[in-house]
Amino acid sequence: MNDQMILLPLIIFALTIFVMIWKPFRINETIPTTIGASLFLLFGIVPLSDLLSIFNIVSGAAITILSSIVMSIILESLGFFNWVAYNLVNRAKQSGLKLFIYTTALCFAMTLFFNNDGSILITTPIIIKTVNMLNLKNNQKIAYLLPGALIATAASAPIAVSNIANLIALKIVGLDINSYVSLMFVPSMIGIGVITLLLYLYFKKDIPKKLPNLKLHMKNYEVNKRSLPHPLSIHTTSPQVDWGLFKICMIIIVATRAGFFLLTPFGISLEWIAIIGAAALIAVRWFKSKVGVKDVVKKTPWHILLFAFSMYILVYGLHNIGLTDVLIQQLSDVVKQDRLSAIFTMGGLLTVLSNTFNNLPAVMIGTLTLTEMDLDAHTLQVAYLANIIGSDIGALLTPVGTLATLLWMFILREHKIHISWKQYTKIAFIVIPLGLIISLLSLYLWTNWIFG
Repeated sequence: MNDQMILLPLIIFALTIFVMIWKPFRINETIPTTIGASLFLLFGIVPLSDLLSIFNIVSGAAITILSSIVMSIILESLGFFNWVAYNLVNRAKQSGLKLFIYTTALCFAMTLFFNNDGSILITTPIIIKTVNMLNLKNNQKIAYLLPGALIATAASAPIAVSNIANLIALKIVGLDINSYVSLMFVPSMIGIGVITLLLYLYFKKDIPKKLPNLKLHMKNYEVNKRSLPHPLSIHTTSPQVDWGLFKICMIIIVATRAGFFLLTPFGISLEWIAIIGAAALIAVRWFKSKVGVKDVVKKTPWHILLFAFSMYILVYGLHNIGLTDVLIQQLSDVVKQDRLSAIFTMGGLLTVLSNTFNNLPAVMIGTLTLTEMDLDAHTLQVAYLANIIGSDIGALLTPVGTLATLLWMFILREHKIHISWKQYTKIAFIVIPLGLIISLLSLYLWTNWIFG
C-alpha cells in the first residue's frame, strides 16, 4: 500500500477522534464516527464485503448495553434513583466519611449492574444535588464527585458486561464471560480498592468531618430536570416508591445478571438474555402500573449500535493499512517472553493509546493486535485482560481516556462546578498509576495461581 493510501485513513481517523472527543456544537459522538466510517467504505479502506462480519461482532455487545440502559430507565421511572438520592445524606448521619463511602459505593454498583456511561449519567446529577443541598464548597464537592466518576469508570473492569468495548473484545478473543470473571474479578477489584483508598487519602482534608443536619425534601429531586430542592427545606417526606413493583424489578435485574453467567455456558448469547430481562421489566411495569414504552423509546440511546459499528469499521480500516502489523513487529518478542512481560507491555500500551485517542478504539486495536501474534491460549487471555485493565483503569489518567470521563466533565460544567483538565490530571496521576500497576501485578499473580 502506497504512502497516500496510508496517510488518508490516518487523517480521517485522527479528525474523527478529535471531533468525537471535543464535540463542537455538542454534536453526538455517533455523527463523526459514522462520517469517518462512511469515508473508509467510500475509499475502499474497508471493503463492503466485511460489513456483515463486523456487524456480527459489535451488534451483540451494543444490544446488551442498550438492554442495560432500558433497565435503568425503568428503575428511574419507579423513583428508585430519587429514593437513593434521598437516603444518601440521611443515612450518612452527618458523617462526611460515610457520605464518601456511600457515594463511591453507589457509583460502583451502578456500573456493575448497568454500565459505566449509564452510571455517570445516573449518579453524577444525584451527587451534585446532594452536595449542593449541603452547601459544600467547590473543593468539597470535587472530593465526592471525582472519586465517584473514577470508580464508576474503573468498575467496568471486574465483569465484562459493563462496557461495550470489553464485550466486543471478549468476542474477538473467544473468551466466555465466566472465564473472564474468574480471571479478572479479583485483580481488578484489588486495583479499584487501592484507587479508592488513595482517593480518600488525597481528599481527606476536603471531606467534612461533620455535615450539616439537613433533612432533605425529595419531591423535587428529579434527575432529568436536575432541579435542586431549596437548601432551607425541612420537609422529611420520603419519595414515593412502589415497593412491590420495585422488588419484582430488582429480582428480574439480578436474575438477568445471573443469567449472563449461568446460561451462556449452554450457548445462549448474552444479548438474548439481556433482551429478555429488559422485556420482562417493561411487561411487569405495564401490568402493574399500566405505563407503556414511550419513555423507554424516547430515552434509550439507540445510536449506540451505529456508534459501535462505525467505530469498529474505523479500527478495522487501521488494521487493513498495517497498523496492527507495526505493533506486532515492535511488541511480539516482548509479549512472547513470559506472562509478566505480556501483561505489563499490553497494559502499558493500552494506557498510552487510550489517553491518546480514547479507550474504545484503543482496546479494539490492542485486541486485534493480540489475535495475530500467534500466542498460546493462556498468554493471549492474560494479555487481553491486561488490555482491559489498561483501557478501563489506565485510561483514567486524562479526561480524553474515556467517553464516560468526558461526559462527567460536561455535566459538571453544566452545573457550574469547576474542575480544570490540569486539576483532574494532577489528581489522576497521583492515584491511577499505582492502582494500574497493582492491578496488573495482581493479574499476573492471580492467573499464575489459576493456570499453574
